[in-house]
Order: sequence, then structure tokens, then C-alpha cells
Amino acid sequence: MQVRTILNRIQKHKGFVYGAERWGKTKGSLSIEIPIRASKRSKPVCSVCERPGPGYDRLTERRFEFIPLWGIAIFFLYALRRVDCPKCGVRVEKVPWAQGKETLCTSYQWFLSRWAKQLSWTQVAEAFCTSWEAVYKSVQMAVYFGLAHRQLDEVEVIGIDEIAWHRNHKFLTLVYEIGASSKRLLYVARDRTEQSLRGFFEKLGETGSKKLRFVCSDMWKPYLTVVAEKASQAKNILDRFHIMKKFNEAIDEIRRDEARGMKQQGCEPLLLHARWCLLKRTENLTERQATKLKELLGYNLACVRAYLLREEFQRFWQYVRPSAAETFLDQWCKVAMRSRLAPIKKVVAMLRNHRYLILNWFTAQGTLSSGTVEGLNHKAKVVFRNAYGYRHYNSAEIALYHSLGALPEPVFTHRFR
Repeated sequence: MQVRTILNRIQKHKGFVYGAERWGKTKGSLSIEIPIRASKRSKPVCSVCERPGPGYDRLTERRFEFIPLWGIAIFFLYALRRVDCPKCGVRVEKVPWAQGKETLCTSYQWFLSRWAKQLSWTQVAEAFCTSWEAVYKSVQMAVYFGLAHRQLDEVEVIGIDEIAWHRNHKFLTLVYEIGASSKRLLYVARDRTEQSLRGFFEKLGETGSKKLRFVCSDMWKPYLTVVAEKASQAKNILDRFHIMKKFNEAIDEIRRDEARGMKQQGCEPLLLHARWCLLKRTENLTERQATKLKELLGYNLACVRAYLLREEFQRFWQYVRPSAAETFLDQWCKVAMRSRLAPIKKVVAMLRNHRYLILNWFTAQGTLSSGTVEGLNHKAKVVFRNAYGYRHYNSAEIALYHSLGALPEPVFTHRFR
């Protein structure tokens, strides 16, 4: 079976005919060259208005790289025609196997972009004997197509968070859809400012913003301000994960200060190797950590009192009615304020300042969690780690949309594996 027979089966283009394949040399390596000619009765199509018109002249022959076969590079050879378009003037014709001035065939670009979801861009370039720039352009093409054709009409639940992507405290604002039926990245922006998040609502539009029912976020003030302004009808939920994280930070701060004081006073190092037995959930403790925790509970230590306050607060999440949860929250805050533990008092202030947003968790009946957001954030960090980081923001943005955006692809007669 000849190569052109295969191409006529899976990549036939109306108005064009494959010629006889021949061997060639490309950068010292073996390649296969396949000439293409236009059918006698076909008219060139204007690349601007996409209307057929009379031919004007021909340009010099160009090479278009196709998907390699057995590690052998394949090139289409074609001399582009120019069309004398009545509307646009003299223009280069549009060909169905490549876009614009690209030297890679569209099929090859989609082939590379799909593999780029499995391997790093460098590995894809090495595996298929092409350049990193070719892989990047292919992924960029796939992302631009997906962003232009994705649907945002049914988005009702979103999660907002930020991740560090570069040194010197450089952050990205990420917005995810975290509904039951769809979990995907919707938006990426530089920094974590109000302006960063406003860009998402501008893309979503006023109609789309009004359709939002729930917004899951942390307590970062710029995010809360923008959500209240752009989607006031949505319930902004401060999730259990972020709140309990504040508790753990407070307990760890108290433990460090107390351990430092005990060392200075020459006391027995009771808090040595005690960090995780105070921070982890009881059911996740190892046998050694459980024994250490049981030992610590016999002492009247400040970090132990903070630990017991946190464990008492866990009852808050077991309530069903928001009114009952609110009553418990008020009572717990009064007790915690008498603890004489400054970090715990900061947690109390945080709870009181955001009490209504926290109680929205019960309005959603506990079905929404930023655990989904944290999981997607972890995948985003894996994208950066696999690439050993990205020097430029544009590359990072393209990579995140490509891996986490669940972007649509066009339907082809044949999908190359």
C-alpha cells in the first residue's frame, strides 16, 4: 500500500490531488516528500473572505510538515496560488491542510498538542523529531481554538484561588468551574488583585455573572470585594478547608513559641516531634503520633489548649440548620476569647468578620468544597513541575488552559494516536 493511498483515505482534500511520493533529505536525515497539485477545475479560495476566485499567479513551492511515519519526516510540497479576489484584491489562496503561514500541517499540530497533555513539551519535541517552538505553537493553536469554541452559558458554581508560579512572590489568579457535572479551568490572570479577577467577570459577561449561584473562595479581600460587586446574587462560601487552615497556623505558631520558651528555661523538651500530632486529624495519626498526643494531653500546655479549642470547633460543621450553627459559633467565640492565646484570638476575629460568608456553607448544605479547587491547584503545580517552570507568563497560561481547561477540539475524519 502506498503512502498516498493512506492519505487519500484519511486526509483527502477536495480540489487537491496527491502526487507520487519520493525520498528526500532534510537536515541530513531521510524524509518522504509528497507533492500536491490542484485539480484542473478547482478555483483558488481567498484566504481572507474564503470565496473562490480566478487565479492570478503561483508562488514558489513550499514545504508543509506532516505527521512522521516510523520516525521518518513527511513533507507536503505545494506551490501556492494567488487569487484575484473581486472583494479583497490579490491574495494567497487558503489551503485545507495548513493555516496561514504555518509550515506545520493542522493535523500535525493537533497530533503534537494531544501528546503535550501526556508529556512535557521538550519530550514531545524529542519523541517526534521536531522543535520545542513547533510544539508550543501547536499547543497555542489548540488553546486558542478551544477558548473560542467553549461554552460558558451553564456555569453556576465557581472556585477562586491563587497559586505561586514564579519566584519573588509572583502569583496567578485561577478561576475553576467546580459543579457536579464539570470541573475545569475557566480563567487565568497575573497577580491576585481586584483587577485580576475583574477580567474573569468581563469575559463571562453580565448575563453569565447573574447565573452564578455559588462562589467558593478563601478570605483574600480583593476577591471578596469583586465577587460582592459582580455577582452579588451568588452565595460566596468560605470553605471549611481555608478556615481550618487558619486554626492549624495558629496552633503551630503557639507550639513554636512555647517550645522556644521551654528550651530557654531548660525544661524537658515535651514538644519535640509534636508538630504533626497536633495538626493532623485524629483518624490520620500514626501509632507513634497518637501515643505522643495522648502524652501531651496530660499537660496544661498552651498549644494543647489551642488544640482542644480547634477540636471543639469541629462540631460546627456537623450542624444542619444555619441558625443552630450560628448560635454555636457565638458561644465558641466567647470561650475562645477567654483563652489568653493571641493567635486563637486572631482566628476568632476572622470568624466574626466573615460570619455570614462562613454560614453560607450551610446554605449550600455542605455539598461544595474548595477541596476540588485545591485538587485542581495541585494539578496546576504538576504542570509547572513537569516543565521545570515557565519563564514567561504566556507559556504558563497556555499550558494551564491546555491541561486543565477541558477545551473542545474539532471533529476530524481520522484521529491520529
